[in-house]
Amino acid sequence: MYRQSIAILAFGLVLMVMGALYLENRMGPMPVLTWGSRGFHVEQIQERLAAQGFYRGNIHGILDGATWRSVREFQAKHGLRVDGIVGGATWQALDYGVADDPVVPAQAGRVVVNDDVIHLLARVIMAEAGAEPYVGQVGVGAVILNRVRNASFPNTVAGVIYQPKAFESVSRGTIWRPVSKDAYRAARQAIAGWDPTGGAIYFWNPGKPVSPWIWTRNIITRIGRHVFAR
Repeated sequence: MYRQSIAILAFGLVLMVMGALYLENRMGPMPVLTWGSRGFHVEQIQERLAAQGFYRGNIHGILDGATWRSVREFQAKHGLRVDGIVGGATWQALDYGVADDPVVPAQAGRVVVNDDVIHLLARVIMAEAGAEPYVGQVGVGAVILNRVRNASFPNTVAGVIYQPKAFESVSRGTIWRPVSKDAYRAARQAIAGWDPTGGAIYFWNPGKPVSPWIWTRNIITRIGRHVFAR
């Protein structure tokens, strides 16, 4: 009887360890983040808060004052303890750890997407090309996704969009204006694989002041008032 009890206890411990390993592999370790924390997990928080409209700074992986205030704002809206500390309840409210979570870094040729990413992509399309023909709106979305897949740029949609000086709409704050149904539709079609630009990673309006450097790029096509190049 004693040996049988020991065997059952050992089996139970094995199951507990296997369960813990499964959860860690699926969700990844979620550390407690406080003011001054640095690294990839902070980038995850900044990307998700930015996608939901709580954070408007750069994705730089440092939990600074702006990030801390954004965390507090998020916590207040979701009925959490407002302390600016990213612990278990805040991670859970941010919906991290699910299999299709968009904060998993995109890999070469792959863009991980959910509603937050679609919403953020649609915001940039609206701000950068809201007055352009519909195909031009899809083209702007395609450029952003092409950058995600390009090793010269950040490998997440939020990282590309919030890269310093990458988009005038982010610098000027016009990214936060209301988004049209066409912009959402263009975002979804770009994600689905429609690229009317032929693989462009740059676009600009020749009617506006631009860096002379941009004209050294290989121009692929022009749609509406935008030139697309790689």
